Amino acid sequence: MTDAAPTLVHLDDLAVPRFSAESGQMRDLLATMAPDCPLDADVLHAKAEAETGLTDFGPDDYRERLEVYLAALSEIDGLTAAGIVTFHGQILQLLKNRLLLSDLLARHPEIRDIDLLPPVVIAGLPRTGTTHLHNLLAAGPTFRTIPYWESVEPFPLPAEVGLEPDPRKARMDLALEFMNAAMPHFPLMHEMTTEHVHEEIQLLANDMSTMLFETLAHVPRWRDYYLAHDQTSSYEYLKLQLKALQFLRGGRRWLLKSPQHLEQLAVLGAVFPGVVVVCTHRDPVPVVLSMLAMLTYTARMHRSPVPVREIAASWCDRLELMMGALVRDRDLLPPDRSIDVRFDDFMADELGTVEQVYELAGEPLTDRVRAAVVDYLHHHRRGRLGTIVTSADMFGLDEHDLPSRFTRYRERFSI
Repeated sequence: MTDAAPTLVHLDDLAVPRFSAESGQMRDLLATMAPDCPLDADVLHAKAEAETGLTDFGPDDYRERLEVYLAALSEIDGLTAAGIVTFHGQILQLLKNRLLLSDLLARHPEIRDIDLLPPVVIAGLPRTGTTHLHNLLAAGPTFRTIPYWESVEPFPLPAEVGLEPDPRKARMDLALEFMNAAMPHFPLMHEMTTEHVHEEIQLLANDMSTMLFETLAHVPRWRDYYLAHDQTSSYEYLKLQLKALQFLRGGRRWLLKSPQHLEQLAVLGAVFPGVVVVCTHRDPVPVVLSMLAMLTYTARMHRSPVPVREIAASWCDRLELMMGALVRDRDLLPPDRSIDVRFDDFMADELGTVEQVYELAGEPLTDRVRAAVVDYLHHHRRGRLGTIVTSADMFGLDEHDLPSRFTRYRERFSI
C-alpha cells in the first residue's frame, strides 16, 4: 500500500498501435494459423465437435445470431490475420461450451430442477465503481461468483474432469500472458487475473446473444441485430448455466455484474424473480472517455489501423442509448430490492456501501465478511497500477457537447 501519486499514462498509439518485439512475434505466430481458422460457421461447428467428441449444441436458435455476428466480423476494415485467429478461437470456445453444457444436462437432468436464490446484481457502466464493488462484495464467503477462468471455460472437457490442477486455469494463465504482452496498459483500465471475479456477460455469449460482442469489436451489424431482439431466452440460458455451475462447484447465492443489464432490467426481473439490483452512477463524461480509451486500445488486438474517431462517435451514441434505457426502466425495480450508488459516495465510504448492499439483500454482515472486505481494501488501493490520461480531443469529440448528451440521465439520478 502506498499513498504516492499514481503514474499517469498517455496513450499516443491508439490509431497506429505499437507492439513490443515479444508481442509482435506472438502476433506473427498467430497470423500463420489464419488459413486454418476461417470465420465460417460450418468449420467452427465441426471443430467444436471434433475437440469435444460431442454433437448436441442445444436449442438451435443461436445459429442465426452466430451467422449475423460472423458477417459483422467480416465487415471490419483492416481485420488482421491475428485478429481472425483470435475471433475464431473465441467463437470455437463458445460452441464447445454449448456442447459441454448439453452433455452435462443429459447426464444430470436434475440440474434443471435446482432452485436459485434471487441473485444480487450490480448494473452500471464501466468506471462507475462496478468492478470495485463486485470485488468487495465477493471478498467474503456470502456470495457465489465466477472467476475469470470459469467464465471462459465453465464446463470441463470430458477428458479433464477431476484433474488437478485444473487445465482450464493453465490455459487462462497463458492467454493472459499474451494479452498483457500485447496490451501492457490494459491492467490500468481493468485488471485481469486468472482467479479474479468476472462478469456473467461471458456466459451470455455462449448463447451468441450479448453486448460483449460489441465491446470485442466495432460491429454495427451485430449491434443493430442485438438491439432489435428480445433477450429473455438468452437470460434463461444464463440462468440454466448458473444452475449447472452451482451443481459443479457449489455456491449458495449468486453475485452478478454487467453493464448489459442496464438496458435489460425488465428481462432481468422476469427471469430472476426477487432479484436485488444495485445501480452504480458517475458523471457520464469521464465514464465515456475512460470506456472509449479501453475500446480503442483493445481494438489493436484485431485490426490496424484503428479508426479511433469512428469507434468513439458510435459508442457515444450507444452509451446515450443505454443511459436512456436506464432512465426509462429504473422504476421497474421495486424500492425494497434496488438501490442507486453514486461513485463519489461509494469512494467516500466503501465499507458503508457494502453494508447498504448487505442490508438490502437481507444478508448478515458477519465479522468474517467485514474482515475480508477490509483486507481487500487494504491491498487494492485505487490507482495503484497507474492512471490512463483521457480527453475528448484524443477521440475527436467536443468536450462541450458531451455533457449535454446525458442531461436526462444526470437529472434523473442527481449526478
